[in-house]
Amino acid sequence: MALKKKPVTGMKDILPAEMELRDYVLNIIRETYKSFGFSLIETPCVEHIANLTSKQGGDNEKLIFRILKRGEKLKLDTAKDEADLVDEGLRYDLTVPLCRYFANNAANLPSPFKALQIGSVWRADRPQKGRFRQFVQCDIDVLGDAGNQVEIEAILAITTALTRICPDRAYTVRVNDRAILKGMADYSGFSESDTDKVFITLDKMDKIGLEGVREELLELGYAPESVETYTKLLSSLGNGADAVRALGQTLSGVMDPERAENLAYIMDTVRDVSDIRFDLAFDPTLVRGMGYYTGTIFEVSMEGFGGSVAGGGRYDRLIGKFTGVDTPACGFSIGFERIITILMDSGFQIPGSVGKKVFLYEKGIGSARFKEVLKAAQKERAAGVRVLVAQMNKNKKFQKEQLLKEGYEEFVEFYREALKE
Repeated sequence: MALKKKPVTGMKDILPAEMELRDYVLNIIRETYKSFGFSLIETPCVEHIANLTSKQGGDNEKLIFRILKRGEKLKLDTAKDEADLVDEGLRYDLTVPLCRYFANNAANLPSPFKALQIGSVWRADRPQKGRFRQFVQCDIDVLGDAGNQVEIEAILAITTALTRICPDRAYTVRVNDRAILKGMADYSGFSESDTDKVFITLDKMDKIGLEGVREELLELGYAPESVETYTKLLSSLGNGADAVRALGQTLSGVMDPERAENLAYIMDTVRDVSDIRFDLAFDPTLVRGMGYYTGTIFEVSMEGFGGSVAGGGRYDRLIGKFTGVDTPACGFSIGFERIITILMDSGFQIPGSVGKKVFLYEKGIGSARFKEVLKAAQKERAAGVRVLVAQMNKNKKFQKEQLLKEGYEEFVEFYREALKE
């Protein structure tokens, strides 16, 4: 029986043309973030299962690729539950491993620490366009700094990277704060135990609209007066910094207005400082599903693509799960695979690519003649040209067509006899 040649569901093979585009985008991301003072790190792709299932990762904890114990530790005949079978798992994001990394290495790191991490993560999710079970995340995080300059610089860094990658694409950075989310729910009369369920419904706003949110909350049995107050508040809000400040005053009985002022200040400062064109909007329906967020949250949506292409927020209590002492932290992640999908669908061509040339030599070419081919290739490479040396196939036309698809622009043919050239 022949072995299976297709990749596992949700995974993909990457052909050379896409790989070149991925390298181009990764280099922009890496160099942009380094220019903001972030340091490149790496964490293992395998994590302790206890860390991955600590009720911090939201629905992602349901999507973990678990790893069976090995050797003598795996005792199938006496296993009673999952803990007897599993001790590790593939990471579903880069944030939980980063917090473990920081807790383990803090004594050898500067404070605050600005981390840049790029790597694959795995989620047993339902595959769809731009979403795979193995995918690359590109994260920046600042650990050990509670000041709002962290959020400001994170937004400036990610918008700089996105504009360099997709200069002709319009996009919007949407911001909110978990305290504002909770304050709106408290103001409307929802109980503390119900807020997470209310947020799940609110998170569907872009799909079902305000009326759909209202109807679903009523169907779930919440008090009509609370639902009416909540939806009326949502419908009355603007998306600018002034609207955030006004909401802070409205919620002053249940929330410290300084939380709203903090978010408004972030928005004002980013607008005043940035020289990049993008929309920045307050979105009171922005929830972000990860359980570890504690403050500011943000998400980026791009023209012509459903869903977000980047997101993040502040998570001031996650590192404390490892150390026993809370450490302020904030991070932002680019949805790398989605960006690649956008670029490929639009037929994006890498600007200023180095020339690519093919030297095709005839089968049976003599040793002296072959050395001439190699010397000529070396000379071109020294001048900055990318040269592929390959033997001519019988179907030379098809061979050239395939090489053209890989971006090779010029062909030079070498035959056994110089006269044929």
